[in-house]
Amino acid sequence: MSASDLIERRHSAPPKTGVLLLNLGTPEAPTPGAIRRYLKPFLSDRRVVELPRALWLTILYAFILPLRPRRLAHSYASIWMTPGPEGSPLLHHSQQQRDGLRGWLAQRLGQDVPVALGMTYGKPGVDSALAELEAQNVRRILVLPLYPQYSASSTAAALDAVFRALQTRRWMPEVRTINSYHDESAWIAALAQSLRSHWDAHGRADHLLISFHSIPRQYLLSGDPYYCFCEKTARLLTDALQLDKGRYSVSYQSRLGKQPWLQPYTDVVIPQLARSGVGSLDVICPGFASDCLETLEEVALRYRDDFINAGGKSFRYVPALNASPAHIDALGQMIERHLQGWLPAADGDDALRVARAKAAETQMMSPTLLDRPA
Repeated sequence: MSASDLIERRHSAPPKTGVLLLNLGTPEAPTPGAIRRYLKPFLSDRRVVELPRALWLTILYAFILPLRPRRLAHSYASIWMTPGPEGSPLLHHSQQQRDGLRGWLAQRLGQDVPVALGMTYGKPGVDSALAELEAQNVRRILVLPLYPQYSASSTAAALDAVFRALQTRRWMPEVRTINSYHDESAWIAALAQSLRSHWDAHGRADHLLISFHSIPRQYLLSGDPYYCFCEKTARLLTDALQLDKGRYSVSYQSRLGKQPWLQPYTDVVIPQLARSGVGSLDVICPGFASDCLETLEEVALRYRDDFINAGGKSFRYVPALNASPAHIDALGQMIERHLQGWLPAADGDDALRVARAKAAETQMMSPTLLDRPA
C-alpha cells in the first residue's frame, strides 16, 4: 500500500472513541527472575517511593532486588492459576473486565467502543494498549485507572505512563481521565451486594474488616487524598449495609519499610480482634478492582493464619468484584457518563453520511504531496 493510500484510508475512516483501562501490572511468571523484572520499574518509580533517590536506589539495588524476588516467588506460586502469564489472577480478571466492558458498551450504546488494557509496569504495556486503540482509528480516549481511591502512587503513576507514551505520538488523541470512583453509587451498591451474597451463602461473621492498601503517612501529610477517599468508601459501604459501628473496622495493609504508614495496620488489627473475642471474621478489600497477590496471598492466606493462631475460629475473605456483572455494570455506567459528547452519531445518521461524502470528495480533488512528482 502506498503512503497516499494509507493516508486516505486513515483520514477517510470515521474516527472512534475508545477506553483505556489501566492497572498496576504483574510478573509474567511466579519466578524470581520474572518478579525482579516486574519490581525494578515499579519500585524505581518516583511516584511510588518518594525517598531521596540516592538513598532509595542504594537500598533497592543492594537489598530489595537481590533478595525480595526469591521470597515472593513462593507467594506468587501459591496463587498462580495456570502456567504462563495468563496464570496471573490480576491479569486474568483485568482481561475479563476489558472483555465485559466491550460487551456492555456495545449492547448499551449500540455501537463498537474499543476497550484496551494496559499495565503501568509489565505486560501488556501502556504503549501497546495505545497502539491497539490507534489501529482501530481511535482518536478520543477515556482513560480509567482501576484504582477506586486516587493516590499519586497508583493513579497518578498510571496516568504518567499514559502521557509519557503519548509524547511519542505524531498525532495525539484527545484524552479524558477518570481519577477516582471511591463514592460512585453504583460501585458502592455492587460492593454491598457482594457482601450480602457472601452472607447469604456463608452466614454473617461476628465482625467485618474493611482493609485498604496502605501508603506512607507522609504522602497524606503532603496532600494525597487517598486516606480520605478510603474512609469515605468505608462509610458509604457500611451505611449501605446498615452496619453498627461495633460490627466493623477499617484498616490498612501491605506496608513496606520502617517509616510510618496509614494506620491502623491490618496485620496488627486481625490478631487483636481474635484476642478480643471475635470468633468469626469477614474481610473485604474495596481498594482492589481485581484479586491479586495482596488479596489472595496476603489476606486470604497469611492473615487467615494470623487470625486462627491468635484464637479466632473462622476467617473468610470476600473476593474482589473482579468481572462480576454488578461491577461491569457500575464501571460501564461511569464510562458512559464520562463519554457524553464524544460518541459519534449512528452510522445511519444522514448528517454523518454527508460529512463522509464531503471528506471523500475533498480527498479525491486534492492529491497529497506524496503523490506529486518531485
